[in-house]
Amino acid sequence: MRIKPAERLNFVSEYYFSQKLKEIDNMRAQGKDVINLGIGSPDLPPSEETIETLVTESRKSNNHAYQSYTGIPALREAFTNWYKKYFQVDLNPDKEILPLMGSKEGIMHVSMAFLNPGDEVLVPNPGYPAYAAVAQLVQANVKLYNLKESDSQPDWDALNSMDLGKVKLMWVNYPHMPTGKKATKKLFEKLVDFGLKNNILIVNDNPYSFILNEEHLSLLSVSQAKEIALELNSLSKSHNMSGWRIGMLAGNEEYIQSVLRVKSNMDSGMFKPLQLAAAKALSADGKWYKELNRVYTKRREKVFQLFDLLSCSYDVNQTGMFVWAKIPEPAKSAKEVSDRVLKEANVFITPGFIFGSNGERFLRISLCTEEARLEEAVNRISKF
Repeated sequence: MRIKPAERLNFVSEYYFSQKLKEIDNMRAQGKDVINLGIGSPDLPPSEETIETLVTESRKSNNHAYQSYTGIPALREAFTNWYKKYFQVDLNPDKEILPLMGSKEGIMHVSMAFLNPGDEVLVPNPGYPAYAAVAQLVQANVKLYNLKESDSQPDWDALNSMDLGKVKLMWVNYPHMPTGKKATKKLFEKLVDFGLKNNILIVNDNPYSFILNEEHLSLLSVSQAKEIALELNSLSKSHNMSGWRIGMLAGNEEYIQSVLRVKSNMDSGMFKPLQLAAAKALSADGKWYKELNRVYTKRREKVFQLFDLLSCSYDVNQTGMFVWAKIPEPAKSAKEVSDRVLKEANVFITPGFIFGSNGERFLRISLCTEEARLEEAVNRISKF
């Protein structure tokens, strides 16, 4: 190229799913019916009331202007009420909540607000790849910490033995993706104590609280958490609104203001009808979540059948919209199993190595596929 890209791109590669989707598209172009069980993009719609609100508000001529960087009061209030009702956390809607265009945006904004080149970031292994990628984009150094296979909690002995002198931020993610393990109040208390002791900002990425889980828990529910912690949340998974791009950041007012300084230079606010619809979605009663989880429960049973065919082991109590399973000992690697299943059965299953070295012997299947297609995937794999 005549103009060279920025050097920061040398530290990140194309997102794995972006590459895999190209391969799947090529297979489909050749006439192959590929069942994609990889990405967790909900295939079910938001509530009817949410959609109606978007339609109705979009028809109003005065709803199409630029909006505040901090979101409309109705949305901040809705997030406040949601956190109080389900997480038992009190938040000031004017000072401690910042609506976002999805929580993935928040990962970048938090990193840009707090990390300088050379700072170190604690990233879970296994964990969401975006934590490491964003750290590298802002020229911070990734410091992986291992999660125990049994419960996906940090290996505290190993973590406390690390040199933490340059660590400024720690990513945690509970309920955990990809393993589906839940946090406990005791774990969150240990994380807050760890942050206070070492002067490390703890950020919990919390989008899976409502999927196959009735124990809603926020890091901010812990005493002194607001001194040292932030929490991201999102409507993408909990309300089937991944394409709407609506999330939030919650925590201490000063931390929120630091992130706002970044955000206000990167966007011009969210479309007002989207925000009003999101507020309506957040007012859903418990019945709506239960019906959603009824669907996911039935799908999860099919995924268990599929993993049984592959002789994989898994925890039947895991939460979230994925199932995480360990491949049997004779298999060389999860990538090999994934590639073989794709080639021979035209079914794509995510190999765990993309979540870190501790995921190399694991596979992950999304529950965002209708039951009939999951049944078809089971039938195909049973034949080969």
